[in-house]
Amino acid sequence: MAQRNDHGEVRAAGGVVARVAGDGRVEVLVVHRPKYDDWSLPKGKAERDESDEDCARREVEEETGLRCELEDELATVRYVDRLGRPKAARYWRMRVVGGEFRATDEVDRVSWLPVDEAAALLSYPRDVEVVRMLRL
Repeated sequence: MAQRNDHGEVRAAGGVVARVAGDGRVEVLVVHRPKYDDWSLPKGKAERDESDEDCARREVEEETGLRCELEDELATVRYVDRLGRPKAARYWRMRVVGGEFRATDEVDRVSWLPVDEAAALLSYPRDVEVVRMLRL
């Protein structure tokens, strides 16, 4: 059963995993989900008694193989999920501290892209809004 917040929304969290490229530009990690054939930010639903911060770290690691550290919180995005449930997804800027990508059934590819290129590739406007916050 999906964990819900005080507003009855399904709780989810994830990250905008960022790094500075050799040319000084900020790059972000986007993931490809073969089940939906989409490009998105790594995120997922919270488990019972799990904080949003722990959920964000766990989901990013499960989807990308990368262990990350939370930095500043970027946004909470609210929308109706594909099952018709209200959902609230909290996002943090994250920095890689270890690990390496490994393909899974859930995520088969990742790509490090400059912010504008990531925004152009992402499948959902809500993800684009979050990524663009890195330029503020």
